[in-house]
Amino acid sequence: MSEEDEGLRINARLLIPRGDFEESFIRSSGPGGQNVNKVSTAVQLRFDARGSRVLADDVAVRLMRLAGSRTTKAGEILIEASRFRTQERNREDARERLAELIRAALVPPPPPRKKTRPSKGSVERRLTTKRVRADVKKGRGRVDD
Repeated sequence: MSEEDEGLRINARLLIPRGDFEESFIRSSGPGGQNVNKVSTAVQLRFDARGSRVLADDVAVRLMRLAGSRTTKAGEILIEASRFRTQERNREDARERLAELIRAALVPPPPPRKKTRPSKGSVERRLTTKRVRADVKKGRGRVDD
């Protein structure tokens, strides 16, 4: 069984099963002459993030947020790839773009910053240097003849 049959490998521990995403081939837009009109080389990849069995709920929510306007109301992520002239290269491109999105969603956000106050010593040092600097600048006046 090849990797294409088993699904999409995200990392060493995560594999998206083949049944969780669907690929359809559409005609590409843009230049290409008759080839564009005859051959369906562009790939439209649909991934049901909300209904995925392998993604945790928080990861799915981050994934849909990262996907932005590519997310449908039903929670599906729609990726279109038409950069290349062949169906196979566009399929690889769409799958890699989905994998990158999922990898980014797997990284948990950093914890919120805790507010801290400057120590008494650091405040005193800052004010002392300000005073010294002000004295230096005050000494740069005009010299009276």
